[in-house]
Amino acid sequence: MTPWHARFRVPLYLRIWLAVLLAVTVLTLAFGWLWRVNAENLPPREVIIRNEGGDVLGQTRTRPTRDPLQGTEFQVPMNDGSTVVVQFPPRPRSPGEALSRPWWGRGPGGFLWILGIMALAVAIGSYPIIRRLTLRLDDLRQGVERWGEGDLSTRIKETGTDELAFLAERFNHAAERVETLLESHKSLLANASHELRSPLARIRMGLELMEPQTSPAFQDEIRRNIAELDQLIDEILLASRLDAKEADIGTIESVDLTGLAAEECARAGAELVPSNEERPLVVPGVVKLLRRAMRNLLENARRYSDGPVTVELTREGRDAVVRVRDRGPGVPHAERERIFEPFYRLAGASERFGGVGLGLALVRSITQRHQGSVHCEDQQGGGACFVLRVPCEQM
Repeated sequence: MTPWHARFRVPLYLRIWLAVLLAVTVLTLAFGWLWRVNAENLPPREVIIRNEGGDVLGQTRTRPTRDPLQGTEFQVPMNDGSTVVVQFPPRPRSPGEALSRPWWGRGPGGFLWILGIMALAVAIGSYPIIRRLTLRLDDLRQGVERWGEGDLSTRIKETGTDELAFLAERFNHAAERVETLLESHKSLLANASHELRSPLARIRMGLELMEPQTSPAFQDEIRRNIAELDQLIDEILLASRLDAKEADIGTIESVDLTGLAAEECARAGAELVPSNEERPLVVPGVVKLLRRAMRNLLENARRYSDGPVTVELTREGRDAVVRVRDRGPGVPHAERERIFEPFYRLAGASERFGGVGLGLALVRSITQRHQGSVHCEDQQGGGACFVLRVPCEQM
């Protein structure tokens, strides 16, 4: 399940822009607060009131009080015990002067309006600049995602001379090396598989020309080894084609999954549980690949099962689901993902049951090529249940 922070991921350019916007807002508020505090905490002034004769009638050292309507005021205690308020009213303006001033300069909050407009201008002006800087990051992210999804031919455009350009260059170099190595590996597998067929043919011919006194058990053992080698070559070739995303795997057509399962169950001696679905389970796919996936699951179940093998077909939403149940020893929970890896087998399985370890890996590759999935789950009463899920054909 995808975590919530991954589903609600914020793009990098938006985060940078929001960080700039937050910084401008904080600076604006801080500057406005300091300006207000400074206006309210003016330094004390010495105020002296004298009469015409020069005598001091009152004297004090006090802070002025500012009122937007009344102006600046000082309270001065007089010598006779009374208090006189000295007021400096706002500068008078002509009738047209107030209207001629900009609306953001009127009143006591004019300076704050100016700060707000400056913050808004910075926020709007910084967005395209930040977005332009992060576009290359988006290109890099998209290229890495495409490459991670299997498109090994993906390359990132190298522009500029900064760290992002260096990172794109190194990524392209690494992607080219990985693609070359994988292509060499696939070519090696294909060539090795092809070359192995010649000695196999010679072994078969030698077996046919073998002297009559050779024991039948020895001949059967050689035939079994030849069949195992032949199966290994076929599965390696098929796995190589499935791994190559650009390889042609066959013609996509409508496949009756119920009929295909019935044929394979009859071949393997398994029991097919009738489906209650009124509509046929038809899926788009390659018949030979889906048949191979079904056959591998049934052979795997028959190899390990101590009892009957059953196959169930159901429709769940838009998917056709195949469940292959056996009565074998089951699969430990920690091994249920690893058994789908190529050449991986459970401890002791090769000695007791044989097999080359590619059957389940091919099943997973085939289902993934058909936009589906396969996994192993618990089987009630013991054994294992392999669940294959592929999308149904849209009616």
